[in-house]
Amino acid sequence: MASKKHPSALHERDGIAPPDTINAESVGQITQLRKLQPSAKELIDGILSGNITALSRAITLVESLSPQHFAKAAEVINGCLPFANQSVRIGITGVPGVGKSTFIEAFGKYLTGIGKKVAVLAVDPSSTISHGSILGDKTRMEELVKDPNAFIRPSASGETLGGVARKTRETITLCEAAGFDTIVIETVGVGQSETAVHSMVDFFLLLKIAGAGDELQGIKRGIMEMADAIVINKADGDNVKRANLAKTEFNRALHLFPAKKSGWMPTVETCSAIEQQGISEVWQTIEKFLERTKANDYFFEKRKDQNQFWMLESIDEQLKSHFYNHPEIVALLELNKKAVQNGELSPFAAAQILLGKYFQ
Repeated sequence: MASKKHPSALHERDGIAPPDTINAESVGQITQLRKLQPSAKELIDGILSGNITALSRAITLVESLSPQHFAKAAEVINGCLPFANQSVRIGITGVPGVGKSTFIEAFGKYLTGIGKKVAVLAVDPSSTISHGSILGDKTRMEELVKDPNAFIRPSASGETLGGVARKTRETITLCEAAGFDTIVIETVGVGQSETAVHSMVDFFLLLKIAGAGDELQGIKRGIMEMADAIVINKADGDNVKRANLAKTEFNRALHLFPAKKSGWMPTVETCSAIEQQGISEVWQTIEKFLERTKANDYFFEKRKDQNQFWMLESIDEQLKSHFYNHPEIVALLELNKKAVQNGELSPFAAAQILLGKYFQ
């Protein structure tokens, strides 16, 4: 009989079904709460009271590409603007593998240790194929993410060039309104196109490593001219000698560049983020820079220029968004795309047709 019931010698006995570990009623309540969208006023009040959930939801709203969110996002930003501009904004860049996340964690822990409130806006590169992004910076910063005086927000760069995400500038405003006095922006780390981040920070820090190849490769005019300080990371173990040699080389190179409008001479330091050596010296350098540039008013003039720059950038972005979401353009765009692909129209003629229709 057993052979008929179980044709195979290997079979699993019927067990007892485990009880449900998830309360269906609780799941329903949580789902319902998530569907409820807070008003702009509720988000503003939450941000100003230091509520991290409200801050996170507001950043998500600001980053949204949906046209229906634009007005509400603008209202939130305008409500937070009077309480912003009270922080130090620090941009940190460097080639992949230089140890940006490790450095930022050590730097952030040092800052919270001396009483600062730190917001880290980490920008990850997006794939041009899948359009996805790993957003793994919170995983890398295991200690800082648990610090009650730190906030880490990873964002995808999307199609934005310049090493930052599309709404990083607006996110800075929200974080400042939430009471964070030190904003750290970690760029995607592409090396030579970190132009946008320079237009939204007070201090621009370039991370380098020694012994990674031709030292002249590291001395690039574009990125070097923007840097207010160069920090050679991973100066530990057998790499200390190479790091000190690189420090000497970069110091020589900096003297070849024209003087900065700020009146500040960029410095070169060495550090070991993993051993937390040289971190306090980096902050001391930033404090000296702030003292110098505030005394000669460069700090405040730069902030004014940055506001003007981002007004023009906002105009460009909104015009582009309005163009591609215009009902008549959406239909005509597909027709012109096919015509260009089939060689019936040149790309330039197709663009003129679309723009002509838009400006009518």
